[in-house]
Amino acid sequence: MPAVLTMTVLGFSGYAALLAVAPLWAVHGGADTGGAGLVNGVLLLVTVLTQSVVPTALRRIGWGPVLSAGLVLLGVGSLLHLLTDALGPTLAFSAVRGVGFGVLTVTGSAAVAELADPQRRGAAVGLYGLAIAVPQVLLLPLGPWIAQQIGFWVVFLIAALPLLAVPPALSLARTLRTRPDRSGTTPESRSAHPSPGRGITPLIGPTLLLVGVTLAGGAVISFAPQMTTARTSVVALAVLTLAAALVRWRIGHAADRWGAHRFLWPLVLLTVASMSLAAVAVRHESEVLFIVAAAALGCAYGGLQNLTLVLAFAAVDPARYGTASAVWNIGFDIGSGVGSVLVGFIAVAFGFPTGLLVAGAIALLTLPLALTRRSGPTPRPR
Repeated sequence: MPAVLTMTVLGFSGYAALLAVAPLWAVHGGADTGGAGLVNGVLLLVTVLTQSVVPTALRRIGWGPVLSAGLVLLGVGSLLHLLTDALGPTLAFSAVRGVGFGVLTVTGSAAVAELADPQRRGAAVGLYGLAIAVPQVLLLPLGPWIAQQIGFWVVFLIAALPLLAVPPALSLARTLRTRPDRSGTTPESRSAHPSPGRGITPLIGPTLLLVGVTLAGGAVISFAPQMTTARTSVVALAVLTLAAALVRWRIGHAADRWGAHRFLWPLVLLTVASMSLAAVAVRHESEVLFIVAAAALGCAYGGLQNLTLVLAFAAVDPARYGTASAVWNIGFDIGSGVGSVLVGFIAVAFGFPTGLLVAGAIALLTLPLALTRRSGPTPRPR
């Protein structure tokens, strides 16, 4: 696990540092708002496309080469921004980073599933989530400030930290290559000869639950600066991110002890309530209510990320951990992207409160999935 966590912190530092700064860099080069919006749009699109092929790449090429290539692309793609702030090259560099980020997200969570004891998987996923969250809590708000107060070049150097993750990634690959599971097989041998399994059908429920909450989260994260004052949006996003990090970390222990399913429906309802509260806050311009809504959404956002990933791994056999990781990550990115686009379009015609309520209603549609307990190797209370 230390190699996974080190790789994750360094890798996600590269992602988080440029999430808000790369669009600013495009604006610095003369791009309009639409052009700036394309920067992360391209990153997201290429990330999703890459995630869909990572399990196959792991089977055919192996963990070491795939991990190393992904981290190098993520780090070098960040350094390439030093060459120009023109929109065309900036979009191309975002695509390069998207390939690397797609590799990092799928391999990181799949490695956690391979290494963690099934009875402690919730705690392991929580620790992995904390490793993801720490760079985002620090670098998402600080990145733009550093770029504007010191210089963009500093942020681009920070975003190259994934290059330092190559050695721990190679160490992780060696561990996975030699570590047998209880059946006596190694991850790489299982990847080379995957069992037929049940396809992705068992993953549909956890993934749709994830899409519901990330759609809501993506909407608030994308439009908070436009829905409230600059000061309130900074505080709200910091509270949301911190709450998500803490809950994603700690809820894993509860899931290991009592099972993941019993926490699903309360978190879905918390998502709905938080979006309703956010809509009221925006309509009445209440800064306090907006921050409270962000805190509540952060709890649901972090908790459901952990639980749905635990359930996704529990729903498949070890040979399909890579597939489960890919499907989960694609669901996360699709939810985040759709939330931003959908609420944005609705807000143009009807205003942000209506958009937030629609996002909450979509999350409510996933409640039956949270109430349905499928048979399978889910954690049991002890």
